[in-house]
Amino acid sequence: MKPEQPATPMTPESTGLGRLPRTWQWCLLAMLSLMFAALFEIAGIPAGLLMGPMIAGALVGMNGGTIRLPRQFFFCVQFVLAMMIAGSMRPDLFATFSSNWPLFLAVILSVIGVSTLCGWTITRMRILPGTTAIWGSSAGAASTMLLMADAYGADARLVAFMQYLRVVCVAGAATMVAHLWVTGTEAEMATRWFAPVAGLPFLATLAVGVVGGFLGKLLRVPAGAFLVPFAIGSALNVSGMLTIELPQWLLALSFALLGWNIGLGFTRSIIAHARRAFVPTVISILVLMAFSGSLALLLTKAVGIDPLTAYLATSPGGLDSIAVIAASSDVDLPFVMALQTARLLIITLIGPALARFVADRA
Repeated sequence: MKPEQPATPMTPESTGLGRLPRTWQWCLLAMLSLMFAALFEIAGIPAGLLMGPMIAGALVGMNGGTIRLPRQFFFCVQFVLAMMIAGSMRPDLFATFSSNWPLFLAVILSVIGVSTLCGWTITRMRILPGTTAIWGSSAGAASTMLLMADAYGADARLVAFMQYLRVVCVAGAATMVAHLWVTGTEAEMATRWFAPVAGLPFLATLAVGVVGGFLGKLLRVPAGAFLVPFAIGSALNVSGMLTIELPQWLLALSFALLGWNIGLGFTRSIIAHARRAFVPTVISILVLMAFSGSLALLLTKAVGIDPLTAYLATSPGGLDSIAVIAASSDVDLPFVMALQTARLLIITLIGPALARFVADRA
C-alpha cells in the first residue's frame, strides 16, 4: 500500500477567482469595470473611466484573481497619455515657472522631505523589516524605488504595497476633491467618443508616441515610456510642428487599462504579507496628503491659481493617474503636469541616494 501523499499547499491565488480560467476572470473584470465606471459617470465623478476599472481590478486581485495587464499594453497606455498631455502644453507655461521657480522647487523638495521623514519614522519604530518603509514611502518614481529596494535587501513586496496604496489613496482623494469643481468635462467627452479623427495628425501622434516610448526604454530613463514622448510631443506641439490628435475612445480605453494595472496589483499574497503595515502606511499617506494640501494653499495664495489646480499639482503621485484626473476636470492641465513632472524628475535624480542615505542612518 502506497503511503499517502501530503496535500499540496494552496497559495492565496489558487483559491477564489484564481480557480477560474483566465478568460472568465477578464470577462468578470470587464463587467465590473463597466458597472463601476457607469456609476461614476452618472454621479458626475471625474476620472470615472479610471477609478471604475481601478476598483474592479482591486476587487478581482484581492479575491484571488491571477490575471495581470501585459507590459505591452501598459507601454501603449503610457505613451498615449503622454501625448494627450503634451497636446495641452502652451508656451506661457515656461514664463510662469521661470518667474516662480524658487517657490516651486521649495514645494517639491518639501514633499520629498516629508515622505522621507515618514519612512524614517516607520523604520525607527521597527514596524516594517529593515529599510522597507524608507523605499515604500518615497513620493514618486515607484519603479526606481522597487529596483533599489530589492538591491538594498528590503522587502520588495511591501515596498510595492506601500507605493500602490499611496497611488490609490491619492487618486481617490483627488477624484473626490475634483468632484467639487467638476463642470461636466467628462460628460462632454463621452458624447464625442466616436467623432471623426484627422487621419494624418493621428498617425503622426502615434508615431511620435511609439518612437519616444521606445527611446525612453532604450535609454533606460525612469518612466521613460511616459516622460520621453511627453517631452518630445510637448516641444513639437508648442513649436507648432505637430498637431496632436487622439480619439476619445482611445483615451477612454487607456484610462481603463491604467486603472486595471493599478488595481490588479493588490493581490491576496501582498495584502496578507502587508497586514501589519497597513495602519502605519495609511497614517503616513494621510500625513503626506495633508501636507501636500497645505502646500496647495500656499500656491493658491502666492501664484493666484485656482485651488483644484494647486491641489492636483502638489498631490504626491502617481503621475499618470493624476494626469487622467486633471484631464477630466476643469483645471490648468499644463501647470499640473509641469509641477508633477518636475517632482518626478527630481525624485528620480535624488530619491535613491536620499533613501540610501537615510537607510544607512536608520
